[in-house]
Amino acid sequence: MKINSHQSSHHKGRFAITVGALVLVASQLSGCAVAVMGTGMAMGALVATDRRTTGAQLEDQNIELKASGRIGTALKQTGHVNVTSYNRRVLLTGEVATEADRATVESIIVDIENVRGVVNELLVLPVSSITQRTNDAIITGRMKAALIDAKLGANVFKVVTERGVVYLMGRVTNIELDIASKAAQGISGVTKVVRTVEILTPAEQEKLRKEIEAKRS
Repeated sequence: MKINSHQSSHHKGRFAITVGALVLVASQLSGCAVAVMGTGMAMGALVATDRRTTGAQLEDQNIELKASGRIGTALKQTGHVNVTSYNRRVLLTGEVATEADRATVESIIVDIENVRGVVNELLVLPVSSITQRTNDAIITGRMKAALIDAKLGANVFKVVTERGVVYLMGRVTNIELDIASKAAQGISGVTKVVRTVEILTPAEQEKLRKEIEAKRS
């Protein structure tokens, strides 16, 4: 999925690569030049700590680590790029200085082994402020709490927030996705909800249910 082009900016600022769904406020307030933080229907029966296989989780970690190093080198300490991999699908959020940088980052991700797809939501804008990133972290925390209140569990979705836009990632059912989307829309400061998920088929839901039951027994 592509976003519309935005006016190019040659703003020079700190370069940060954020890995993972929840950006820690304390890390955002530090002076680091490069930060890697690293996103109804039988619902309770499907809740699991992580719906990815162990292999997929390890691959996601490797993808994020490889991306952080390569992007940092390519952009030469400019911009603010968040890399979040879930089940080998990569979400890119943040800001870059030029449209060429945006394309460069995407090409870097595509070339990483095991990546299955890229959702490029990078904006050609000045780097977001510490205040904006703090607000985004607060929204992410509230979204996690809302998921728990909705009996979905905090880890069914990986939540990423950037400039008030909430991105939902995960392997979920349509019902879970609808509930999470409505929960996000009710959170103050959320401007939009972007759903970048894999919808579980009935067969996948049954397989997951059996796996969870086996772990509990």
